[in-house]
Formats: sequence, C-alpha cells, structure tokens
Amino acid sequence: MSKTIISVEGLSHRYSTSWAIQDINFEINKTGILGLLGSNGAGKSTTMNIMCGVLNQTAGRVIINGTDLQKHPEKAKQDIGFLPQQAPLYLDLTVEEYLVHCAYLRQVPTSKVKTAVAMAKERCGLSHFSHRLMKNLSGGYQQRVGIAQAIIHEPMLVVLDEPTNGLDPNQILEVRTLIKDIAEERAVIFSTHILSEVEVLCKDIRMIDQGRLVFADTIEAFNNYIAPHSLRVNLDNPPLKEDILKIEGVATVDFLTERSLRIFFDGDKDVTNRIVRKSVQEGWALQEIYLDKTSLDEIFAQLSGKTKAESNKIQD
Repeated sequence: MSKTIISVEGLSHRYSTSWAIQDINFEINKTGILGLLGSNGAGKSTTMNIMCGVLNQTAGRVIINGTDLQKHPEKAKQDIGFLPQQAPLYLDLTVEEYLVHCAYLRQVPTSKVKTAVAMAKERCGLSHFSHRLMKNLSGGYQQRVGIAQAIIHEPMLVVLDEPTNGLDPNQILEVRTLIKDIAEERAVIFSTHILSEVEVLCKDIRMIDQGRLVFADTIEAFNNYIAPHSLRVNLDNPPLKEDILKIEGVATVDFLTERSLRIFFDGDKDVTNRIVRKSVQEGWALQEIYLDKTSLDEIFAQLSGKTKAESNKIQD
C-alpha cells in the first residue's frame, strides 16, 4: 500500500464565535489531482491555509508525509508547495530574481538553486521570460510564476487555491494543462467554486458546504450522483399535461410558460427519443429539447440534506 502523502483528521476552525470549518477528514496516498469544490465562503481557503501551515486550526491535525504539521512545521512544509488565491509575487523583480529568492526561502541548497530555478521555469513555460519584470507579465504568466514557486523545491504535495480565478478562457486552458502536467509526478489539491473545473481536471473530489465535508469520492461517482433527471422542452403547439405524462419514463411535467416545459424522468434517458418521436407524430412542433444541468446550489442542497439525514440516522 502506498504511503499517505497527507492526512487531514477532524479539522475544525473557528473565527471569533462562528465556525469556518468543522470536522473535515480526508487523505491522499497517490499522485493526481484532488478537487476541493465549494461555493465562495464554504471554507475551502481556510482548509487550505491550515493544511499549508498559514493558519493554526482550532481542532484536529494535518499530517504531511508522516509529520504533524503543527508540531513540526518546518519539516512538514518541506513537502508542501502552496499557491494562495493571491499569488505572493514581488512584481518589481524579474522572474529569475523572484524564483531564486523563493528557492532560498525553501532552503534549496545553494549548489542546486540554479538547477531548481531552471527546472521550474522549464516546467511552467517561463524560460523565455527569465529577465522580464513580473509586473509586465500577463495575468496568465503571473499565475505560472506563482505555480513555479510552489514546485521549485520538488514537494510531494502542491496546494492550489482557485488558480484559474480571474484568468481569460485561453489562460485558463493553459493553466489547466500545466496543472495536469505537474500532477503526473505529485499530488495536487485544487480548489474552485466552478463545477466544470473539477469535472475537467480532477480524479477525486471533496465537496465542502458551510464548513462541512458533504461529499468524498471519485469524479465518476460524483457525476453519477448529479446525473440530470429533467429536460427542458420548448413546443410551439404543446399538448395537455396528461398527454405528456403518458409517455413511458415521464414522471412529472411542469409548464414554465405556455410553450416551455420542464419534464422530469425516472433516469431512463431514452425518454428524450420518445418525446421527440411523440412530438413528430402528434404535431407538437418541437423547437428545442435539452437536459437540465444541475446547478451547484442544487447539488449542495442535495448533498447537505443527505449528509444531515445520515447523521441523524446514526444518532438515532
């Protein structure tokens, strides 16, 4: 069995009188990308700041490669690379100067600093910007520098807090590719409030809502859990509700407007073909039909309700 890279046990933190996170538990024992998904204010950044030793928790512990982060922070941090939401950049330095500075901060031996900087620049596509002042780089390349400083000491674990936030679509694609490349050799924890980011990048997912972990499984299991069970249909000549309910697999029908409907089905996706065929046969004049995408808020509501129900069951 592979060695555990990070173990988060009973992690809780309170700001003044309110809890930011409560009883967060998970571990990582393989390379790849774990997505930490949650809406803004859910507790993602608090969790990450504690995991990286920026913030002391109220309760619980974080073990990095067998080392308790709170008891032996210097040793534990040797195996962590961290990019917070606001990249810690000195914009009046060149890329080369900044990364050399970061290498020394990370206690890279002097004899290996030049090699470490060169490797980080190469990995992050920064070699041709070595002598460019960072304030003259685009947002995407500044983010690349932020990622470079997080991997310059070759850590086992890299923690990235919303690394694509504020980037344009092309920059987002570039940073995604970079993150995938980095994750081939080490574990990466990637936080975001954007569901599609997790679906594209991650193998595993941990979902936080209101400071509590509400889902912990693979992205495949997550996608199965949130599979849509409703259709949006626009008809120029809609029938009576009763006529649609007669179609096999249709559970409920809601008229949103005179011509727009939401049709709930029982999980059988062939119901889409049946609706299309029925529309043609009966002259309903189908204009549009598509699967409803479950919103992030709805997913949180479902998972939070499930978590509470299971908790109550255990207590009973």
